[in-house]
Amino acid sequence: MSDASRSPAHTHDFLGEDHGRNERRVWAVIALTVSMMVIEIVAGVAYGSMALVADGLHMSTHAAAMLIAAGAYFYARKHVSNPRFTFGTGKLGDLAGFASAVILALIALFIAYESLLRLTNPVPIAFSQAIGVAVVGLIVNLASAWLLKDDHGHHHGHGHHHGHDHHEGHSVQGGGHDNNLRAAYVHVLADALTSVLAIVALVLGSFYGWIWLDPVMGIVGALVIARWSWGLVRDAGAVLLDYVPEDEDLPQEIREAIENAEDRITDLHVWQIGPGHHAAIVAISTTQPQPLAAYRAKLAHIHDLSHLTLEVETA
Repeated sequence: MSDASRSPAHTHDFLGEDHGRNERRVWAVIALTVSMMVIEIVAGVAYGSMALVADGLHMSTHAAAMLIAAGAYFYARKHVSNPRFTFGTGKLGDLAGFASAVILALIALFIAYESLLRLTNPVPIAFSQAIGVAVVGLIVNLASAWLLKDDHGHHHGHGHHHGHDHHEGHSVQGGGHDNNLRAAYVHVLADALTSVLAIVALVLGSFYGWIWLDPVMGIVGALVIARWSWGLVRDAGAVLLDYVPEDEDLPQEIREAIENAEDRITDLHVWQIGPGHHAAIVAISTTQPQPLAAYRAKLAHIHDLSHLTLEVETA
């Protein structure tokens, strides 16, 4: 037997519990970045500094990447009640995170390419001016990283599984890892890393005349950024493809809660539908069928389980 009825109050709000806070923080970083971008470009034009203009244009690409994250938060929130999104808009952040990771990989390739060009064709460096720009950029990126730090990135959801009379539970809140915020944070962190490496290379270069050190540090930075990008592609892509990570114990929790001498799970599907929210389809074969409410009660303690479909067959 199975239950296909729905509660009138049933919703598909599978956004993370920090969705609103994270969206506001991303917009704050965009405002900070755009302000710095305008200041650098105006100052660069006014004082004839190509270094300032170049860094200002670089900040514009940084702001564009942040807009992907902000746009995803906004769209997911605006369409959270749209019934055409069958499992809600909770995974939109993972899609945005995946897109940001691809952009980050392209940035790493561009940095590596530019660095290799400068290794083969060194260009003169205005060390004092370049160091000043790098220091200012580092300060802005550290402030942005502080704003975007995910304090709740790895905890389990703290929602409460509703025990209504139908086969689908709903968790009002969920923690979990927000790949959209993580992508924005990695973009800022990558920028901060390039600033740190640039400062080290420029300071040593100004003392010892090592012009080659600047592009070498660029290559090192590109490799680190590429590694971060791959990690983000892997994790966000796994969510998009409904992959269950090896360290995810939710399937085992469901089996331990349901299975006994009479009841066996014959088919189980578990996937993430938002930060801290998971859905499950559980098919049970039993010699002593019980009401669906009894099986739901066995799973009520699993707060990450926000959407549940049960099917019970007599063995």
